[in-house]
Amino acid sequence: MLDTAKSVSDSIRIAEGVLATLDTKPEKMKAALDPLMLATDLADKVIRKSVPFRETHHISGQVVALSEKTDNPMDKLTYEQLKGIDARFEEDIAESFDCEESVEMRSAKGGTSKDSVLQQIRVLKQALSE
Repeated sequence: MLDTAKSVSDSIRIAEGVLATLDTKPEKMKAALDPLMLATDLADKVIRKSVPFRETHHISGQVVALSEKTDNPMDKLTYEQLKGIDARFEEDIAESFDCEESVEMRSAKGGTSKDSVLQQIRVLKQALSE
C-alpha cells in the first residue's frame, strides 16, 4: 500500500509539472483531427435510425475501409459512395463528420462537452480548495 501511495504521489508531482509548463497550440490540435476518429459517431447516427448495433458496427467499418481504399477522408466520401455501402444512409449522414459536434454530444457526467468539462473543473477546484 505504501508503494502505491508513493507512486500516486510521484505521478501527481509529474502531472503538476507537465500542466504548469503546458503550452497548447489549438491550431495544431485541430489540424491533427482525422475524420476516421468519427467512425463511432457514424455508427451512432445509424443506430438512431433504428438499425441494430451489430449492423452499424459493420457499416461503419465498411465506410472506414472505403475511405482507406480510396485514400479519401470519410468526410469527403460522396453521398452516392455512402449509399453504395448501405441504402439506409440519408443525406443527413454528413452531419456525422463534425468533430466539434462529436465533442458536444458527449454531455454525460465526465463527458467531453464544454459544459461537462467545465463541471469537472468546478468539482476539481472545489476539491482542491477543501
